[in-house]
Amino acid sequence: MEEHLPLDSPLGGVYRVAGALGGLILLIFGVAGFFTGAAFLSTEGEKIVGLHTNGLLSLISVLFGVLLIGGAIIGGNVAAATNTAIGTLMLVSGLINLTVIRTDANFLAFGISNVIFSFVLGVVILTVGLYGRVSSGDPYGEENYPPARGTDAG
Repeated sequence: MEEHLPLDSPLGGVYRVAGALGGLILLIFGVAGFFTGAAFLSTEGEKIVGLHTNGLLSLISVLFGVLLIGGAIIGGNVAAATNTAIGTLMLVSGLINLTVIRTDANFLAFGISNVIFSFVLGVVILTVGLYGRVSSGDPYGEENYPPARGTDAG
């Protein structure tokens, strides 16, 4: 499958910059979260720009931010794969944390604003990651497929 992925997407710079910006947002949020003094596994957390955080969420945000920025620096299919994976994880995290808000299982101190943020940023990062993974070309060649019914074969 890897041999059929495009090497240089025309908008490669766009998804690299978008991934890096998403990573920068997560990195800033995570670093700011360390300065709130919230407990590592607090279910309430502290608020930063309308989002709840605790020590664990800050650590995860920093790690995801560094991975996104690193992927953008490397570029190519690495950036696309990194964006796709982290975007997917953010969407899944939003869904899971939506189910545990206001329970003792909310160990990331998510609030509804965190869920919305996770969905929005996750969709953006996933979209720019998938852009570079899709090619309109036919990697197998037309000769391997029979003509469709009712069309001219030649």
